[in-house]
Amino acid sequence: MTASAPARPVPKRQRTRWRLRLACRRGAADLHCPSEATGLDVAAAPIDLIDDGETVILFFRPSLLYIPASCSTGLVLIAMLALLLAYVAQAAWAPWTDVQAFAAGLAVGAARLGWQSFEWYSRVYILTDRRVIRRMGVIRVSLFETPLASIEHTSVFRRLRERALGVGTIGFATKGSDVFEALWVMIRRPFEVHRIVVEAIERYGQRGT
Repeated sequence: MTASAPARPVPKRQRTRWRLRLACRRGAADLHCPSEATGLDVAAAPIDLIDDGETVILFFRPSLLYIPASCSTGLVLIAMLALLLAYVAQAAWAPWTDVQAFAAGLAVGAARLGWQSFEWYSRVYILTDRRVIRRMGVIRVSLFETPLASIEHTSVFRRLRERALGVGTIGFATKGSDVFEALWVMIRRPFEVHRIVVEAIERYGQRGT
């Protein structure tokens, strides 16, 4: 008989993922969270933001529409500049052609979208049974986190552009503040997500009081 190979120990990070996945499923089930509203797989939430024993209820990023929508003004200006350079290229003294002008416009526009993609990926929105978390920033990272018990008011905002795109923004204000200190920007199903947030505050917020 051949000796069986010794079992390899499961990496600590993988064990954490398994525990987090199980806890997340239980938390989402408790709040009746439909899969369409929960966004990304909650077990993929950044471990460095989650405390031991903390249950992730929601984890997602803004809608992909955030990428072009948030830099639409810049893209329009780039397109206008490319058209202007292409028009000027008809002059005999211009050292470039209209094709080069359009190519430059496309390159700059693609670079702008690429940077905005990094900015989109840096945005992380998490709801747990203890806290609301928002992380954002590519070069300079900004982190907002507050216990559910500290949240005084939440609201859903939908500007005309967001209504047209089918997204919305949720604002969070803590006790003693008269402004929204954190925003979950341009998320899908904003009212459904907001309902889940309110349910979590009502159910788990009393723990911190």
